[in-house]
Amino acid sequence: MTPVPTGTTGRRELRAWATRELAAAGCVSADAEADWLLSETRDPESLRAMVARRAAGEPLQYVIGWAPFGRLRLAVGPGVFVPRPETEGLADRAATRLRATPGPRTAVDLCTGSGAIACFLASEAPGTRVLATELDPGALAWARINADRYGVELLAGDLDAPLPAELAGRVDVVCANVPYVPSEAIATLPTDVRDHEPRLSLDGGPDGLGVFRRLAERAGHWLAPGGWLYCEIGEDQAEEAAAILTGAGLAEVAVHQDLVGRDRIVEGTFP
Repeated sequence: MTPVPTGTTGRRELRAWATRELAAAGCVSADAEADWLLSETRDPESLRAMVARRAAGEPLQYVIGWAPFGRLRLAVGPGVFVPRPETEGLADRAATRLRATPGPRTAVDLCTGSGAIACFLASEAPGTRVLATELDPGALAWARINADRYGVELLAGDLDAPLPAELAGRVDVVCANVPYVPSEAIATLPTDVRDHEPRLSLDGGPDGLGVFRRLAERAGHWLAPGGWLYCEIGEDQAEEAAAILTGAGLAEVAVHQDLVGRDRIVEGTFP
């Protein structure tokens, strides 16, 4: 790494230096990342440290300590899955459904990670009781920060296991961004994802749908009549995922695309 400019160096020179360092490290959007890092630091030495972390492969969101999700600014860092823009479509569909549901309303976000979907629902569908579950202690530390800020009830445990028994048959919306990458495909992921984000949040088993099948089997236990399930899937999993939901007794099963036109969301209602 070349020395960071110091002294009377202005923002333009710092931006040029950071862009060069990030580009040399293989960052595809080096100029945009340089701008983001510059917006998060006030002095050249702090910038040097942040650029060094990013150039070493850490996710950009870990380096700056937060990730955008819709209108939210979520705390993230080592040990948690970074929320993606692709998931915002799922959260928005669920929030729209909740706003159209007469109160009192209840929503659940399983495998919440940083709490992104749950916090989005609490923010965009005010008056909804929102619960979230997470198994990984590393992710829970970050989810707790975000859940406390947005009034989400965070529960530690696997999938639906920690949900209160009295919610059975009473949940209006269940959301989940479960792990869906096939085990053998983990090695093909970008290095910042593969080497830094928790494998537990990525690995969906041999075909990527192992956790999804468990979710489908349990959804009807929690959903109220007319309640909806929304789940993120891999772009090549739509047909199989839809069949799994139909086989689990859900109706009106449909697949929706993400921001770039890839199959990304599968939904269904409990009749």
